[in-house]
Amino acid sequence: MIETRRIIIVGAGLGALYAALSLAPRPVLIISPETLGEGASSAWAQGGVAAAMSVGDTPASHARDTMIAGAGTVSPQIAHLVTEEARQHILALTELGTPFDRDPEGDYVMSREAAHSHARVVRVKGDQAGREIMQTLVAAVRQTPSVQVLEGVLATHLETEDGRVTGVWIERAFEPSGPVLIKSPAILLAGGGSGGLFAVTTNPPRIRGQVIGMAARAGARIADPEFVQFHPTAIASGEDPAPLATEALRGEGATLVNADGEHFMLSVHPDAELAPRDIVARAVYLERKAGREPALDTREALGAEVLTRFPAVAEACERAGIDPVSGVIPVAPAAHYHMGGIDTDTEGRSSLDRLWVCGEASSTGLHGANRLASNGLLEALVFARICAVGIAAELGEIPDVGMVNPDFPQGDVPVNEPAVQVLRKAMTDGVGVVRDADGLKAALRVIAKIEAEARTETMRNMTATATLIAAAALAREESRGGHFRSDFPEMNPKLAERTKITLEEALNIRAAALED
Repeated sequence: MIETRRIIIVGAGLGALYAALSLAPRPVLIISPETLGEGASSAWAQGGVAAAMSVGDTPASHARDTMIAGAGTVSPQIAHLVTEEARQHILALTELGTPFDRDPEGDYVMSREAAHSHARVVRVKGDQAGREIMQTLVAAVRQTPSVQVLEGVLATHLETEDGRVTGVWIERAFEPSGPVLIKSPAILLAGGGSGGLFAVTTNPPRIRGQVIGMAARAGARIADPEFVQFHPTAIASGEDPAPLATEALRGEGATLVNADGEHFMLSVHPDAELAPRDIVARAVYLERKAGREPALDTREALGAEVLTRFPAVAEACERAGIDPVSGVIPVAPAAHYHMGGIDTDTEGRSSLDRLWVCGEASSTGLHGANRLASNGLLEALVFARICAVGIAAELGEIPDVGMVNPDFPQGDVPVNEPAVQVLRKAMTDGVGVVRDADGLKAALRVIAKIEAEARTETMRNMTATATLIAAAALAREESRGGHFRSDFPEMNPKLAERTKITLEEALNIRAAALED
């Protein structure tokens, strides 16, 4: 066991790094499974950061769009809090050196994405926002003496005493090892979401719900786990994870067509390609299920400019042998963002004492049933700062402390990757874009079997989160936002409230379902 006065931050994405910088000069220890800047969903974000920066736009309008997209379960208080703070975080990132796209007059270039009433997404080099922001933050963290980073290390378990989190168990990320407990006065969970629990995902390989599961197993309350956002236009090239054809392409006028050349979104929603993501994702899913090969057509809207303005898309197409200048880009829905997560209050606190959460692993009430495009990075920034302020107030000044140098014992039990792939397939088949009771129960049976045979904490964290998602989806007998039940296809006004659930409650739902 190691005891430290350093504040432990689990995760190494945008929220983790921004919080570490906000806590300086208080000593921080970042637990990063990968080399800093790699393997985080933040670095893969192509869209940008939503903020009311342009003339005629307002935070109130941004909050209103957020609540509309969230399908009745967004917290108005959180929506206004986040959107009102958006501008100051864009300015802070700019001051750190983020090269946001500017016009000849020096103003920020604003793009419009689905369900936004204004062009309010701030970008970097077209589709490089996440990567460029992360590079800026990584450079700043590397130059901050108060921040220590443990790379190649994975958090697997929370230590608790009487409802208070007192430490984190860690292991080596790339080779089996025994666990080491690090005790700390405050823990901030800033890890990723749960996209990698699904067979088709745009998330980095290691983002498989472990952070949410870890907190749930420690007794933390979870909110809205059933609400998973499926991005409608992952490039269907067979890669795992699936490359993303950013929504900005549709914002620039690209259209969705099928093998018959039909512009099928015109008959689905008045906003066509710029309808809320859940609607577009279901339309693309149904086209694929019917064998009509949906694809994104950028030819008329962008022509050869797609290669220079959207380099990540161009590179993914080149790897797959797709020419977007002369042909169309085949697409499929993919698990992209988890609206649900560890339940937090307005100060980023979880239901467990001394445990704060920010980023995709949290559920603040901002996203409701369906996240508004490019609100994910914004929420991570706002709550990273909020959590940092709260932790600093709780702990006060911390004297200079030494480095943490864990000595890992030998271990011989790796994660069972074949079982992970079975779990991912079960989640896509039964808990995917379109759900029903039979599929959800089938998925819960598979999850229970894998959990019973699990030999690692990491696998148990995955099955905990998978159970929470599927059990809450089974309990919500309606369709709302990213949660669509073909056996309950209508929205029920009586169910316009957030889900609050513990792992114990989810396991009870699973047990009852498996008895049927």
